[in-house]
Amino acid sequence: MTAGSDTVLELLPMVFARPKDALARAENVLGNDPTPLHASVAHQVIGLWQRDFGDMRIALRHLRRARDLAADAGSAEREADVLGTLGVALVHAGRTRQGLEAFEQGVDRGTGHTRARVLYRRAYAWWVLGHHREALDDVRRAIPVLRQADDTIWTARALTLRATVHLALGRPERADADFTAAEQMWDTTGQEHDKADVVESRALAAYRAGDIPAALRLFDEAAERYDRLGTPIFMFYIRRCEVLMAAGLAPEAVAEADAALGVLDGIGGQSTRKAELLLTAAKAARLADDPHTAIARAAVAVRLFAGQRRSWWEAHARLVLLDARVATGRTSGRLVADAAAVADRLAAFGSPAAPEASLLAGRIALALGWTEDAEKHLRIAARSRRVGPPLARMTGWAAQALRAEAAGSGRGVLEACWRGLAVLDDHRMTLGASELRARATAQGAELAALAQRVTLVSGGPRRLLVWSERWRATVLSAPPARPPDDLALVQSLTAFREIAARAEEARIDGRPVPALEREQRRLEREVRSRTLHIRGESPGSGSRFEPGRLLERLGSGARLIEIAVVDGRVQVLLCGEGRVRRFEAGLIADAVTEAEHVQAGLRRLAHPGAEGRLPVLEASGRRLEELLLGAAVPHLGSGPVVVVPPGRLHRVPWALLPSLRERVLSVSPSASSWLRAQETGPPPGGRHVLVRGPGLASGGAEVPDLVDRYGRPTVLEHEGARVPAVLDALDGAALAHIAAHGTFRADSPLFSSLRMADGPLIVHDFERLGRSPYRIILSSCDTGRLATVGADELLGLVTALLPLGTAGVVASSAPVNDAAVVPLMLALHKGLSVGLSLAEALRDARASLPGDATHQATGWAFSAFGSA
Repeated sequence: MTAGSDTVLELLPMVFARPKDALARAENVLGNDPTPLHASVAHQVIGLWQRDFGDMRIALRHLRRARDLAADAGSAEREADVLGTLGVALVHAGRTRQGLEAFEQGVDRGTGHTRARVLYRRAYAWWVLGHHREALDDVRRAIPVLRQADDTIWTARALTLRATVHLALGRPERADADFTAAEQMWDTTGQEHDKADVVESRALAAYRAGDIPAALRLFDEAAERYDRLGTPIFMFYIRRCEVLMAAGLAPEAVAEADAALGVLDGIGGQSTRKAELLLTAAKAARLADDPHTAIARAAVAVRLFAGQRRSWWEAHARLVLLDARVATGRTSGRLVADAAAVADRLAAFGSPAAPEASLLAGRIALALGWTEDAEKHLRIAARSRRVGPPLARMTGWAAQALRAEAAGSGRGVLEACWRGLAVLDDHRMTLGASELRARATAQGAELAALAQRVTLVSGGPRRLLVWSERWRATVLSAPPARPPDDLALVQSLTAFREIAARAEEARIDGRPVPALEREQRRLEREVRSRTLHIRGESPGSGSRFEPGRLLERLGSGARLIEIAVVDGRVQVLLCGEGRVRRFEAGLIADAVTEAEHVQAGLRRLAHPGAEGRLPVLEASGRRLEELLLGAAVPHLGSGPVVVVPPGRLHRVPWALLPSLRERVLSVSPSASSWLRAQETGPPPGGRHVLVRGPGLASGGAEVPDLVDRYGRPTVLEHEGARVPAVLDALDGAALAHIAAHGTFRADSPLFSSLRMADGPLIVHDFERLGRSPYRIILSSCDTGRLATVGADELLGLVTALLPLGTAGVVASSAPVNDAAVVPLMLALHKGLSVGLSLAEALRDARASLPGDATHQATGWAFSAFGSA
């Protein structure tokens, strides 16, 4: 390229429109004996590309050459422009002093339009350094000049930067106005990379405004744009990780930050971004309950930020480092002082994180018994409880609750906890996906636990029951939201199902499946992303739980056992006969360990030849009863029993416990969900649906007999048992029986599935039903298994059905013997056909089984959930 300067200068905006083309053309210019002026532009273009997408060492070499060539050409304006680019690169390389000197030289050499561009770049550098007020000063000086020059690209960049600074200062309304104006300007240009950047920035703004689904959707859109351009943007990963953490997806944020660090190190990228990614990884590790990893990452980040003279960032990294150290059990007066100092620095910077540091200082002081110091710091943190985004207000209410506890005011603790959880309720219900709603509850776990602890001491059993219910199984309080006609989601689910079926066939045939598995994982990510984008529609958390209403429903004969855990000890709340009584039982850790032994025993007994394990399993059942029910056993009466366990005990086979073995027994995730099931009526029409999937050892042998029992049911089997037909039949049915292989996905519970003729029927499919069957029986292995997430939430097939109109489910929480399932199911349906409830019919079905170990274990593995 040897045309005039204007043609060569066109390469500069091309770096952020078509980056790879710009790089190739700049290299072509250098290969054709250019003038010093043209060579300066080409070296600057290569330096820009390497600075943002490649090796920082190469970038600095080219940018210094560009500066020298501009001086040789005698162009002060060209030199000033290069100095602005070089200043940004030096700051990103951690050479802050040299970078600021380059900006000073650029401002001195440039005039008018060029100087405004240098001021913009220096404003960007100030933002990177955490000097937000200086950034605003420079960008405000630059914008009028850029507008006057009719420079659309640079004006849009400046507006985007100013919006980003406003976000850092907690001014989302001003940020939104600037982002909107910038986006309108970008639409008139071909700057594809800049357009992607503004989508990313809008995602950040949505997050700061509290709209996590919109933020996730916009981040995915930005990622697609960046991928098309082939330009890795590390600030994008940092921002998206921040939103993933706020959504309760900390392990995913850890993985993404680590992957980005690997890429950055591999290309010799920006030192500033490495420090920021380390800070992000530290935050994510801390939220993922890995404080030791958080300490290691945060300590390196602190050192890097200090060397880069980035005080704002260093203060945030120190906060994470201190918090992680406290999480390992460390407390000392030095830590109090350090946390207080960080709080002061963050407050001076205007950072929204300042209350977190004050709360941390207050916590440590309380642990040391320094009540006066604790009150001082907690009082400061509590100021955030009435303003700002939901999680900041949660911090404030947590501080207020701790203040009240230190002052001996139980009433004050409960009020603060209730107000804090109400804030989180409103935030949680803006999330449409059940997974995000469940994970969001982790933010309220401390408040719920604090309230339970105070209530245990002075509140009485009824109040402890209210607080046990306050933050239990909240994801079941409303069905997941979804667009009414999400064609893209349906297409993604269909493609996922096809690939999963092909992969399963390949495994059976012994053919290699890595390519199919990769495509399956990609489609899983696509389906999950689409569900996470959905915004909730229901404000608040619904009606308040009333113990009186529960006791009225139970009547005089039934009992409901709600198991609460306070400070590691099981508290049994026995509801019935018009009152709530409390009994203390064993340690939750011991009960969880024993439950794991029971699961191992059930797995062994699902196969013939393990009869000798039956006495061992029954002994484990006796130990579990002692640990989980304790002194409540003599007070259970003789009527039906409903067990409401915490999430950690969801795999306990309750029918194995001696005192519950002969009873009408059902299980519910919460007392509130049991009440809702009680008040859910069957749909009109009484339609029955029988489904038989492929590959069962028994062939689903119970299904033909059930056809005769129910007269003219809808039967889907063999090739007819395809997911679209099954979903259509299930919608609004009175009773559904599905005999199909179940697969539980601990890594991604909403992809737990039932195997149909055309592939897996997953939880996401059930969530698309208008109304799930009133009663549903899942006769295969692991269909009742659930994953514990958030504070005390459960995700899986059963909990997907309960909010959608299902009042009762029978499912297994362990592997079962297919052949032994057949007589159990036939006996179960015999009871249903004469008007028994699921729990009553299951009790009678267990009693009718042969006395051998395999049949007994099969009966214990199944539970009746809900109330139908």
